[in-house]
Amino acid sequence: MGQTIIEKILASHSKYDQVKPGQIIEITIDTRVARDFGGPNVVKHIEDNGLPIDDTKKTFFTFDTNPTGSDPKYATNQQICRKFARSHGIKVYDINNGIGTHTLIEMGLIWPGATGVSTDSHANILGAVAAFGQGMGDKDIAAIWAYGKTWFKVPETVKIILKGRRPEGITAKDIVLNLLNRFGANTLLGKAIEIYGEEVDKFTLDERITIASMATEMGAIILLFEPTEEIYNHFEMRLGRKVDKIFADPDASYSHVYEMDFSKFKQMVSLPGKPHATVNILDVKRKKIDSAFIGSCTNGRIEDMRAVAQVLKGRKVAPGVVLKIVPSTDRVWQQALDEGLIKIFKQAGALVSNPGCAGCAAGQVGMNGPGEVTISTGNRNFPGKQGKGDVYLASPAVVAASAVAGYITTVDDIPEEPALPTAEDEENKKQRILEHQKRNEKIEQNEPTEIEGRIWLILRDNIDTDMIYHNRYLPITDVNEMGQYIFDNLQGYEDFAKKVQKNDIVITGKNFGSGSSRQHAVDGFLALGVGAILAQSFGAIYERNAINSALPILTYEPKVLEELDLQDGDRIRLNFITGDIVNLRNGKQSKVNPFSQIQLEIYKNGGLF
Repeated sequence: MGQTIIEKILASHSKYDQVKPGQIIEITIDTRVARDFGGPNVVKHIEDNGLPIDDTKKTFFTFDTNPTGSDPKYATNQQICRKFARSHGIKVYDINNGIGTHTLIEMGLIWPGATGVSTDSHANILGAVAAFGQGMGDKDIAAIWAYGKTWFKVPETVKIILKGRRPEGITAKDIVLNLLNRFGANTLLGKAIEIYGEEVDKFTLDERITIASMATEMGAIILLFEPTEEIYNHFEMRLGRKVDKIFADPDASYSHVYEMDFSKFKQMVSLPGKPHATVNILDVKRKKIDSAFIGSCTNGRIEDMRAVAQVLKGRKVAPGVVLKIVPSTDRVWQQALDEGLIKIFKQAGALVSNPGCAGCAAGQVGMNGPGEVTISTGNRNFPGKQGKGDVYLASPAVVAASAVAGYITTVDDIPEEPALPTAEDEENKKQRILEHQKRNEKIEQNEPTEIEGRIWLILRDNIDTDMIYHNRYLPITDVNEMGQYIFDNLQGYEDFAKKVQKNDIVITGKNFGSGSSRQHAVDGFLALGVGAILAQSFGAIYERNAINSALPILTYEPKVLEELDLQDGDRIRLNFITGDIVNLRNGKQSKVNPFSQIQLEIYKNGGLF
């Protein structure tokens, strides 16, 4: 039986010749990265546990979430990492360098068929060059730094085939928003994706990076492309050696094959709050905006900068609109400078900032305020992710055109005169601010295999890590301080931390913990003494973080809720080993999926360490 791309990569880094979906294997990691976000906790785990560094030549820090070092806590954390790096001979790609995952590709620190991990939840962007990339929590990364390997469950692979010609004006961002429109946030949950098609073979590296970067928003483990000769040449030049070709076998087995008519793809926009809530841009055309953002690991490449410059050349940003542009890396920044693009941006009235993650990180360029409407090229617009206003997601060209127009529009429909702010706009903004204000009015290590607790029925799908633990609290490194912020960005549960009791059990819907790799979204529950979390499915990185931290998480089928006749506040008894669950109010019983063997072993050990 042949193997898919991900199966070949994982097998080649394990002791097996072949692997199959669902198999839990140990794999070696070629490239091991911690960022300024997560990095200090990696250092802490290594120092507290007396761990070694397996191979400093494969180990790196990348500072990209706060490239200005302007936040005192981030500056402190960065310096902790720098001092640790100096004492261990570890390379630091510092605040002047840009987004870490992009750096790995640019510098040849990753290559087709390689494996890489980072504290960045978008490390699966490495699938753009057919490398295994995975965002992991700081415990995982610390263990990998120490031992050079980790456990991983082989995912199922799905194949997506784009048939037909690529429509004119359809950018890489439009392509991935069309995919999100088709598959949503959890249809492909936990899957590896391979994309094929005659037009796909023509995608540039920058386009592949854009599409691969939003695999996380689709709930997928990774999205992979077969590399082109140009991509192989890039890495062979960087590495000074031949790179083995990586491709799926003709008889590889896929859990599902989807065919899509590429010729019917439209220019799309994600509505505020949900990256997967995508609509035809015509549905939101002429929606007034206050600001625009171009950048992020999804759209900060040189091709994106060129597309923006083409729109802005000879034009001005509309009065009352702020346009912020952040290239992804220093190399892109320098290239944009050499090509005269920076001059075009500045003449148009845009703010151009240091390369880095920007709007996805709290306190950085790209944030907005209450009532503000932003159109952004970012990959996430979860509530509160890019500030306190509304965020629409679109392609760089559309964002630039909208910044000039003063409202959401397409490149071929930029008005001669921009829309100006009106009194009605200001009144609407005040109303949005009021609505926002109304919406926002030490760990004990226990290892029982059966618990009793009160339940919180929060039956919502796609509760992401910003709703669980907002990014404005990320500089906090003391676990005991994290609990107070759990769910304070989840509408209706802002007071969860004040009301939760020890051993309470949270029961939620699909894809719980989607989004960021932040460990805080797990550790905060531990700090509060939460007994377990039950969900129909979990975000892949969140699942690893929870298991490695000995936070009991279990999955269940929808019928369980009916069989137990649950009401919010009921007390239940839950057995982690057997999956038996009993509603103590009415005696009704059912079963959830029990711990796997490796989860049980880590849990009994009190965590990965």
